[in-house]
Amino acid sequence: MRRLVLIAVPYLWLLALFLVPFAIVLKISLSDTALSIPPYAPTLDFSAGWEGIRSFFAELDFDNFVWLTQDDLYWKAYLSSLSIALVSTAITLLVGYPIAYGMARAPEEWRPTLMMLVILPFWTSFLIRVYAWMGILSSEGFLNQLLLWVGIVDEPLTILNTNTAVYIGIVYTYLPFMILPIYAALDRLDGSLIEAAEDLGCSRLTAFWLVTIPLSRNGIVAGCFLVFIPALGEFVIPSLLGGSGTLMIGKVLWEEFFSNRDWPVASAVAVVLLLILVIPIVLFQRNQQKQAEADQ
Repeated sequence: MRRLVLIAVPYLWLLALFLVPFAIVLKISLSDTALSIPPYAPTLDFSAGWEGIRSFFAELDFDNFVWLTQDDLYWKAYLSSLSIALVSTAITLLVGYPIAYGMARAPEEWRPTLMMLVILPFWTSFLIRVYAWMGILSSEGFLNQLLLWVGIVDEPLTILNTNTAVYIGIVYTYLPFMILPIYAALDRLDGSLIEAAEDLGCSRLTAFWLVTIPLSRNGIVAGCFLVFIPALGEFVIPSLLGGSGTLMIGKVLWEEFFSNRDWPVASAVAVVLLLILVIPIVLFQRNQQKQAEADQ
């Protein structure tokens, strides 16, 4: 009974916070737009009993999903979001791996302090941190003032309201999610393996490439998924730091819900986005399962 209760808790949590909301969104995506509150006409009416369910399947259509393929805005938004998420993940990995490696090679007494510095941004509101970057990257912000003072540029750079600002915001925000799993993998690395590789004739760079990188692969994969999955559907960062030319599916989703009041199409956008995210989520879960089996 205790085992059953232990297993039931996460499944009930998944049912309440994922499957039920997804079913509601899927139901709305199959509905028709209407001038009402809420702004859609449900095609599935449970109050009518089996007759309502039979009528729903008889009149079932996927017009909202077909509309996503006919309007260039949506598939361009999906492709742009995938591109921005992939580039941001790659940059985060290039920045985060050296930091994680330095933390793992630091003296034992310094590691808790370094860990605290990595997670310190989480003590501040995410929205406040994004607004701070708006002040830093603006034409009269700290970054441009510093570049002008040093003499690197003669006039302020246009960084805010560009894709560059979006990359900076995403990398800064999700960098700890890349550092922590890589650090956990490197911290468990047996240093004698590096010494053995060097004794066998490998240079330090070769030993790093042939030993350290493969043994930290699980941390790299976990960090990449933890950055890529939320970055793909990001809304706040492109809205505040990106300009009108920044096209991401999170912004399109918000505009369909709140500006156009087209809940059925917005729900269809959300369903497709979730289906796209299912692939990396499943891959991430398999990687975590393999890592758990390897640790045993």
